[in-house]
Amino acid sequence: MTTVVVVRHGETEWNREGRIQGWAASPLNERGRRQARAVGRHLADSYDLDAILASDLRRTRETTAHLRSAGEFPEPEFTEGWRERSFGAFQGLTYEQVFSEFPEHRASFGMVGLENTPERGESLLAARERVLGAWTDLLEGAAPDEEVLVVTHGGPIYVLLAHLRGLDLPTALTNFSQSNCAVNELEHDQETGETEILRENAVTYREA
Repeated sequence: MTTVVVVRHGETEWNREGRIQGWAASPLNERGRRQARAVGRHLADSYDLDAILASDLRRTRETTAHLRSAGEFPEPEFTEGWRERSFGAFQGLTYEQVFSEFPEHRASFGMVGLENTPERGESLLAARERVLGAWTDLLEGAAPDEEVLVVTHGGPIYVLLAHLRGLDLPTALTNFSQSNCAVNELEHDQETGETEILRENAVTYREA
């Protein structure tokens, strides 16, 4: 079995304000840094990681650096495949602003919502294909019995969980939830090709 642990990045100020980040270079805030160190301690105690794959955006790079300070971890490999969806011209706006002015960009708007592309951004369908390509690459490159950590964003996690459950994206984006630095544990059987979700949205950081 290959174990894949998927962690969302730590909190940023734009998370607190409900702003769309996409590919913006938003840094972690102090709470986000504490979350990352807490999840690092949990990972060091719970797993013997063989590899780390991470989105190459600033907030995931910082999360990876802080969690690695909590123990002995392998060197990370940063990749575009695990990036959040690019929201282009919508980045920095709140979700309320975007969906009130441009409701056709909601996933619940049907196929149009999935295919619509913000200026200088990417559609939900394009982001889905990118993330699932990264997932396929991970499974093809991992040996049986390896433990792999992925540090990514909420959007890619929703895409992955929807794929594993056979759900559509509108359902996933409406019903799924991922806290900052939440842990998701997956177990993949290389022989059958089946992946089981063992843990979902497990929070390791608590306010003092």
